[in-house]
Amino acid sequence: MKKADVDEFFRRLADRIPEPETELDYVNDFTLLVAVVLSAQATDASVNLATRDLFAKVRTPEQMVALGEERLKDHIKTIGLFNTKAKNVIALSTALIERHGGEVPADRDALQALPGVGRKTANVVMNCAFGAETFAVDTHVFRVSNRTGLAPGKSVDEVEAKLDRLTPQPWRRHAHHWLILHGRYVCKARKPECWRCVVRDLCRFRPKTPAPGSEEEAELRGAAKVKRAPAAKSRPRPRQK
Repeated sequence: MKKADVDEFFRRLADRIPEPETELDYVNDFTLLVAVVLSAQATDASVNLATRDLFAKVRTPEQMVALGEERLKDHIKTIGLFNTKAKNVIALSTALIERHGGEVPADRDALQALPGVGRKTANVVMNCAFGAETFAVDTHVFRVSNRTGLAPGKSVDEVEAKLDRLTPQPWRRHAHHWLILHGRYVCKARKPECWRCVVRDLCRFRPKTPAPGSEEEAELRGAAKVKRAPAAKSRPRPRQK
């Protein structure tokens, strides 16, 4: 995608949502970190349901360690991989107390050194808690970056590097949030809703998904039926005596 198109791409997304935010619920830097760790291979909505009561009682690493792994499991058992996640949350809470005085460090390398914290999680925390211009590449960001041609790459690291290199000011601070929300609600995995996409003309995805009930959709449905129609079977010729 051309430099001018990248700028226009983000400008349009920013016009729709001027101040995007994470959809994870949290009350401070520590609960943000915990929520992001829990969100791996889970939806934000499912994490929010699980942490509603948890974060009403537990808001510091010290309180999390006091809660303990088994009681934490009771709170998050509706989330996938909850056994491993509970173990990691208790371990990272202990590490925060021992290494950082109970505070979440504003350093990506220090965050990644915590149990259960990968680069994506560290990028989210750096961005949301400390305002860093980081690019957390989740499944939505990866899909939108490749499908639109914004920052195509075969791996999340490659996409992140391209986004970091190509995204201009003043869009860098909120770029990954715009891409997440666009992928979650418009550029969906199974069927992108191209008819209501604000960057439709800048996107290289073809063919564009037509609006439901439109003449274009009817034509595509008709063409698909013709393509799927089974070939007529030839009748066997009678044997000649």
